Amino acid sequence: MSEPETGTAPRTGTVPRTGTAPGGLREPADDAATRVFVDHRDLLFSVVYNMLGSVADAEDVLQETWLSWVGRVGRSQTADIDHPRAYLVRIAVNHALAGQAGAARRRETYIGQWLPEPLVTGGTGTGRSDAALGPAGVAGDASDAADRALRTESVSMALLVVLETLTPLERAVFVLHEVFGYAHTEIAGILDRSPSAVRQLARRAREHVHARRPRFRTRPRVQRQVTERFVAAALGGDVGTLMEILAPDVAMWSDGGGKVRSAPRPILGREKVARMVAGFAARPREGLDIRYRSVNGDLSVVVYEGGAPYGVMVMDLTPDGDQVSGVYLVINPDKLSDVRRSEGD
Repeated sequence: MSEPETGTAPRTGTVPRTGTAPGGLREPADDAATRVFVDHRDLLFSVVYNMLGSVADAEDVLQETWLSWVGRVGRSQTADIDHPRAYLVRIAVNHALAGQAGAARRRETYIGQWLPEPLVTGGTGTGRSDAALGPAGVAGDASDAADRALRTESVSMALLVVLETLTPLERAVFVLHEVFGYAHTEIAGILDRSPSAVRQLARRAREHVHARRPRFRTRPRVQRQVTERFVAAALGGDVGTLMEILAPDVAMWSDGGGKVRSAPRPILGREKVARMVAGFAARPREGLDIRYRSVNGDLSVVVYEGGAPYGVMVMDLTPDGDQVSGVYLVINPDKLSDVRRSEGD
């Protein structure tokens, strides 16, 4: 198989879009190259989004992947590529790695705290809490593992925040191996590294992540009960109940991107977080509406104001599921595009 191109291909066209999914494509019936790309679009988007934590950046990478793919195979010839899935994943991963330097520079000048862009993954929460912290564990080859992981696993907001502390290569290896079940030898081919180097990257990434994010599952019913109780206490200004729900060492992150007022640093400790949440909920607002959506695989709170998304609040629970250990509030309007798009589905 020929080496995939990782540079930017000539812009001979743009990716057709459906407007209903990130990086969406509409397949022309007579375009074999588009058909193959469409077949793997969801997998490519999921891999890249988990590497970058941004829906917008993932869409840009899919655009570059499409251009490289078309530049390599032409508009109708794919027969000379033995494994299109592996080829496309390699192109997408390398484009994502190439774009991470620019993303890092943008985040250096970002106003306030930077949080990953929320990804709406369904109408209701699954209660899944980082089940992807470990190989996919399914029988079959990497293709089957990737398909199954794509359907059932989403990396939580809390885990995405931890992944931000990895090097780009460590994060790529972690996502490919731990989330999608790719073998180290396959990842070595994707990243053009030796299998031993990939295993070392995987070990460092896994130790780093597990030290900051122990592996556990939250039962769906518990997730919903705690979330609804938290919202009721916040809207009612019940600081006492919030103090019961919040863990002693709870932390709250808020991302307004300089466009909406937010705390410039994490709020630490249950008393400060309780008062911050109660104070935020007590501000008079017109047309306030609270909805529950599955965001990054977890039941989360989407706040609407005047019929438009105002913010997404994701809560991370303690291993026993009894208390909230982390609160992530995204109110930067630029990061709510996927919420707005999902409402139109």
